[in-house]
Amino acid sequence: MFRLQENSNQHLDPADVEKNKGMAIVAYIIFFIPLLAAKDSPFAMYHANQGLTLFLAAVAVNIVFTIIPIIGWILLPFANLAIVVLAILGIINAANGTTKPLPLIGSITLLK
Repeated sequence: MFRLQENSNQHLDPADVEKNKGMAIVAYIIFFIPLLAAKDSPFAMYHANQGLTLFLAAVAVNIVFTIIPIIGWILLPFANLAIVVLAILGIINAANGTTKPLPLIGSITLLK
């Protein structure tokens, strides 16, 4: 179903990185756009995977903390803030042309 990914600093084609930086950035906002528009780009697909993983983590966090009364409701804003911070880190990595994994969840690979 999923596999753990090593800390990848892949040998990326600089032309691919420059061409698909925008798609990589969009992957953290709407992860499926690069899946449709840049499916042949390893750089965009790496960030689409990171965006999908982040999206699923956000859904899981919101479901779990909503179910837990009082403590979960208190912690939910902080958890959502952490999700936003991870998204910003991913966008910065994409804009810089790097494939640095996100903290905590970046080693999970859902897309090949």
